[in-house]
Amino acid sequence: MKRQLRDCKDYAEKNGITVVGTYIDRAYSAKTDDRPDFQRMIKDSAKKIFDVVLVWKLDRFARNRFDAVNYKYQLEKNGVHLVSAMEPISQGPEAHYGGEYAYRHGGILFRRTCPESSAR
Repeated sequence: MKRQLRDCKDYAEKNGITVVGTYIDRAYSAKTDDRPDFQRMIKDSAKKIFDVVLVWKLDRFARNRFDAVNYKYQLEKNGVHLVSAMEPISQGPEAHYGGEYAYRHGGILFRRTCPESSAR
């Protein structure tokens, strides 16, 4: 946990992000959204207290694909960007379900598209 916080603080400093608080659910798995500080963070995002949520890695935000997309959408709707200190996160439409899908594999974000001809 200390290393994750240090890496996030280093990333924030290098990228001009001011840390205004932390949300830490110790001994809770990101496999579920039933985490007190996580839910508080989502609610606080609507209060315009911050405009960036910085996570160490994406699996610290959510491990369930539905939760990841749903909560990332909620943050964006509130004007908050999700940023990872260790992995790139797509901010474009490929980050949501639609014609393109974002998949994480081995820490790499990539797009898989369905050609229009195969959609018939």
